[in-house]
Amino acid sequence: MFEALPEKGLPGDQILSELTDLRSADLPTHGGRLFAYVYDPALDGLDELARAAYAISAHVNGLDPTAFPSLLAMENALVGAAARLLGGNDETVGSVTSGGTESLILAVKAARDSRPDLATPRLVIPSTAHAAFAKAAHYLRVALDVVPVGPDLRADPSAMAAAIGPDTVLVAASAPSYAHGVVDPIAEIAAIAAERGVRFHVDACFGGWVLPYLRRLGADLPAFDFAVPGVTSISVDLHKYAYAPKGVSILLHRDEALRLPQYFAYAGWPGYTMINPVISSTRSGGPIAAAVATLRHIGDAGYLDLAARTREAVSVLAEAVTATDGVRLFAPPETSVVCLASAESDGVDLFVLADELAARGWHTQPQMAFAELPATIHLTVTASVAPTATEFAPDLAAAVAAARAAGPADLPAPLLEAAAQLTPEMVTPELIGGLAEGLGLGGGDFTRMAAVNSLLNVAPPALREALLTGFLSLLQRPSRVTE
Repeated sequence: MFEALPEKGLPGDQILSELTDLRSADLPTHGGRLFAYVYDPALDGLDELARAAYAISAHVNGLDPTAFPSLLAMENALVGAAARLLGGNDETVGSVTSGGTESLILAVKAARDSRPDLATPRLVIPSTAHAAFAKAAHYLRVALDVVPVGPDLRADPSAMAAAIGPDTVLVAASAPSYAHGVVDPIAEIAAIAAERGVRFHVDACFGGWVLPYLRRLGADLPAFDFAVPGVTSISVDLHKYAYAPKGVSILLHRDEALRLPQYFAYAGWPGYTMINPVISSTRSGGPIAAAVATLRHIGDAGYLDLAARTREAVSVLAEAVTATDGVRLFAPPETSVVCLASAESDGVDLFVLADELAARGWHTQPQMAFAELPATIHLTVTASVAPTATEFAPDLAAAVAAARAAGPADLPAPLLEAAAQLTPEMVTPELIGGLAEGLGLGGGDFTRMAAVNSLLNVAPPALREALLTGFLSLLQRPSRVTE
């Protein structure tokens, strides 16, 4: 039994042992075989350095920079480094946030609050933009205009232009998109937004710290940063390809006037006047100090080397996909993503394939079919993959053979028929509990997910959202800890 509040306090060694035991059930965060969620540079001593730096500032509060000038100095240093990397100048300003989602929410807030005259401000994004934009629109009550992408999976400038109206406060695009790893035509869309007098945000949360280095290594990638006229803000996550611990992101604005509406200020109560540049008020200095230590330890030359290793690993993995019958590259591997799909003439079930790869120690991220796009498997490639990349090809071939032999995931016909009749309103805790048991998830074993993913893949998006929300709610109950 694991309890957070025992009757009597426990020895530190016992607590650390218990936490280590809990971690043993997690996916491996190091070793170059996990292609989502974490970013590993495979640098000796970096984890220890980051933890030590974190500890130095863990109890420092970012609420008031005049009380803790150490944090102010560190935040300004991080913003300055990001601005220099992404084409900024002395006028560029920014804020340190807890992650990409917060950066995007704040970019939308700044744009919305810059136009208080509008009853219904609107946000224009391509359909491949990160889901955090939809979250921002939902939280901030901004109307969301989603524009289909072209056959090359990139935002369509003409379609984006057609979606911009008098109530549009922000246009956004990706560098690169998370799902497929391709860079939208930033220059063309930025020019359109500037012509219409609308802010334009580049979501470089995922790749903003690696794209500049890939370009220096000779990668044929378009300009996407503040060197492009019309780009008014950029977001970049340091806990991705800057390899800092979770969670640190940077939101940059071209100048101070663009950033000011991002702030929240309130003096209408008897306590202290609240002034926040980000969503949180109290913020631990730990992640910020860890990010500073990481950047200073790796340095510019180190990041160039890590980008070279990442580029090498992407090439090896992409060649493995191309050489394997039954799968194909779904998008050009031009950045740090390898995205694969079933060969059109084959029919290998990608969700079964993901399970077979996991059984061989490769943990990927299945992506559901969307509109006209088929299901795919996403690989986020980091520098740590370079030493293991050559091992992927034989395992991929074996996994494809096993998936082909196994056939599609076995979903009972009654379950499919019942699912076809479901609406989001019909999803209850009892229904979710029954589905979890029927799909073999009742015991908490998530190693074989093909049947679950296959069911979700045929569900309309609104139903998929309801099912996954219900399942996450089922997992997040205290009874699961103490049973």
